[in-house]
Parts: sequence; C-alpha cells; structure tokens
Amino acid sequence: MPIRPENRARYPMNWKAISHRIRFERSRGRCECSGECGLHYERRCEEVHGQRAAWANGRVVLTVAHLDHTPENCADDNLKAMCQRCHNRYDAEHRAETRAAPPPSPSDGA
Repeated sequence: MPIRPENRARYPMNWKAISHRIRFERSRGRCECSGECGLHYERRCEEVHGQRAAWANGRVVLTVAHLDHTPENCADDNLKAMCQRCHNRYDAEHRAETRAAPPPSPSDGA
C-alpha cells in the first residue's frame, strides 16, 4: 500500500528495510494472513509476491500491515506481510472509521 504523503513522517527512516525484511525474509514472499482479513480462517493465504493472483486480476503485490493501524509501531509482532487483497480487507473497517471521523481542529495541534 502506498504511504499517503500526510502520513510519511509517521514511518521510521528505515521503513523500506523493515518492510523488505518482513515481506521477503520472514514471510519468504508469501502472504502471512491467516484470518485477520476475514478469510482463510483454517489456513494461511496462498498468495505469493509477483505471481498471478488467485482471487483477483493481475499480479500479487506483497505489502506490510500494521495490525494496530499505528505506523510508528514497527515491532515485529505488530507487522504482517499481506497481499493487497488481505491488507485492504484488514484495513477496511479502520478506513471507514477514519473517513467518518471529523477532521482535527486547529486547537488539537494537528
């Protein structure tokens, strides 16, 4: 998932290295989702980075999800390599809540 410009400063300077390690060293290029997205409850997702997607058109792009939706928290147990399908499904409720929330007021320090 591309990092939105307004959130870029929330990621550590070495985010690219952290992301690469999670996606290709720890997960060996395979989605680590095993039900967090609402699918695959009995098994791990089968999608593999760069391969033709089994459940969508195109190729799989492996991403890294912050399980607590907090980019500053880059602890290994808070990060999971996910294909774009699983990541989008996992983040859907959080995105809906974020869109529904009122924008921060200037007095909030934002």
